[in-house]
Amino acid sequence: VQLVESGGGSVQPGGSLRLSCATSGFTFDDFVVGWYRQAPGKMREAVSCIRSSVSATYYSHAVKGRFTISSDSAKKSVYLQMNDLGFGDTGVYFCVADPHSCPDTNIRYWGKGAVVTVSS
Repeated sequence: VQLVESGGGSVQPGGSLRLSCATSGFTFDDFVVGWYRQAPGKMREAVSCIRSSVSATYYSHAVKGRFTISSDSAKKSVYLQMNDLGFGDTGVYFCVADPHSCPDTNIRYWGKGAVVTVSS
């Protein structure tokens, strides 16, 4: 299984970024895929998840209304459009995949992460 993130970078407050995650090695539509993040000095937290087969989504309270998750089953990819970014959004964003649920305390697969920095 491989989860490869791209699209991280540095942005000013109020700006936007789009993260992408290309996956392989599992049946995409049988899994829940999504994004976690880890801010400096903090624990990892779930950001957003999607089960493509039923178009079900989850957003954390911190990002709801600003972030949008989407997926492309044909490309086996998941995306995270992040708008109105603030300093609290700084961190490493991990693409995740699990056969059962997301968010979950025991996510099965993790990418290596993409760094997002919000600074003025």
